[in-house]
Amino acid sequence: MNVKLYTRAGCHLCDEAYELLLEQGLQPELVDIDSANPELHERFDTCVPVVEIDGKIRFRGKVEPLLLKRLLG
Repeated sequence: MNVKLYTRAGCHLCDEAYELLLEQGLQPELVDIDSANPELHERFDTCVPVVEIDGKIRFRGKVEPLLLKRLLG
């Protein structure tokens, strides 16, 4: 399973999302939208954290633990 977490420094929701993903046994690739490239900054500026699982955006702004568990099956 390929998991990316789009984040930014100082974002407490991003930190919470990262911890939740780790608790579920996932090792997300962290992508800082402020330093990765301007396109990502423009795309995700107001909605981090964003969780992408196997190429599909699954969460924006907040990761819902129950939905995440369902997705992971």
